[in-house]
Amino acid sequence: MAITETAYAKINLALHVRARRDDGYHELETLFAFVDQGDVLSATSAELDQIRTVGEFGGQLTDPLDNIVAKALTALPRPQGLSILMEKNLPVAAGLGGGSADAGAVFRIVREMQGLPDDWPQRAAKLGADVPACVESLTCIGRGTGTELENIDSDLTGTPVLLVNPRMALSTGPVFTAWDGQDRGPMPTGSVSEIALSGRNDLEGPAIGLCPAIADILAALRETDAFLSRMSGSGATCFALYRSHDAMREAAETLGSDYPDWWQMRGILR
Repeated sequence: MAITETAYAKINLALHVRARRDDGYHELETLFAFVDQGDVLSATSAELDQIRTVGEFGGQLTDPLDNIVAKALTALPRPQGLSILMEKNLPVAAGLGGGSADAGAVFRIVREMQGLPDDWPQRAAKLGADVPACVESLTCIGRGTGTELENIDSDLTGTPVLLVNPRMALSTGPVFTAWDGQDRGPMPTGSVSEIALSGRNDLEGPAIGLCPAIADILAALRETDAFLSRMSGSGATCFALYRSHDAMREAAETLGSDYPDWWQMRGILR
């Protein structure tokens, strides 16, 4: 029997970088949200673990056994192998937690097939800071390096969202390195919409310095009828939230016509 899971695209509605840590990581406060679209993983039982990648960005994963999906499989005790077909719809190194979302989908697949060990959050955190949030893929607050999670009910569930990427990979490390080290204050409190609207992404400036196309995308999104436009994570993907599907669809069509080289994905917030 095949099990299919969507690796939901992650966006950071707000991302406040508070300090550099001695271990090389950064102290963060972030509001994670998830789009109802993403990569798609289909899994069946097998003698040995196997991973095949297809889809628009599948070719960018040159060694399927040396990616985070393979590491997620290795991190979880299982009585048998899994054969996974991954349709890679999200661009790589894009600020959407694509690899982390794929790993989260693997955790859900294993949970459905046989259950997860009690220490699964620790196993997930060792794979990457975004992975624990991506296992449940529900709106939550992340602190520390992003792995200390706090559930929060979202008043933005069902909100139409448009994702746009300039088709330029942007690695996380250089963006954090370019951060100026200035603490601009804590993430605000309140409802999800209040935090999102009053918050910010402290990596936006450093990312634009490395990838100026981000500024072009944000300018284009802010010309649409969005009530919030922001870069996600460490970039280069930006998102825009809309009050109606018609407004989102109109924006997507306009940007698709004006900037045909940009990648985009339409969805709603989970």
